[in-house]
Amino acid sequence: MAVVPIRFDPERALELVLYVANQLRYPTLHSVSKVVYFADKEHLSRYGSLLSGDNYVAMRHGPVPSAIYNLLKAAAGRQDSLIPAQFYELVSQSLKVEDRRRVVPLREANLDLLSASQRECLDESIKANGRLSFKRLADKSHDAAWKSVDENDLIEVRAIAKTLRNAKQVLAYLEN
Repeated sequence: MAVVPIRFDPERALELVLYVANQLRYPTLHSVSKVVYFADKEHLSRYGSLLSGDNYVAMRHGPVPSAIYNLLKAAAGRQDSLIPAQFYELVSQSLKVEDRRRVVPLREANLDLLSASQRECLDESIKANGRLSFKRLADKSHDAAWKSVDENDLIEVRAIAKTLRNAKQVLAYLEN
């Protein structure tokens, strides 16, 4: 049986980004993406799902949540036909990106859109990864899931699950 992915929720994803960006000292495209990745891994391990239903792409400096990256590019004002038009509207009053990489939240996250389990995993990831350097975040995220595909390819949820301490249980849960 194939893993059925959770449908990506752009509103929830924006709140995840705002939640992280408001807690990091110097939030960047890279640091926000990596904090979300490690929170996603923990949420997958504990609860059997990813935070926003996003897909991860293996990019040069580690896994990147694809749709969240598009939200961040929209916040930077980058015009790209692959970015859904609604993303530009969604971020317009909430988030901007300065100097091509610094994430600037324009408001606090709406906690009504984030579950207790999501906040718990985000908080743990922020505590563990929020102060790591670019290089340390990149190195830490170059895990077996990232290595399982070529650069710019989609990383399967199964590959991420295989990196978890309870991989057998998570894989069994995902299959059922």
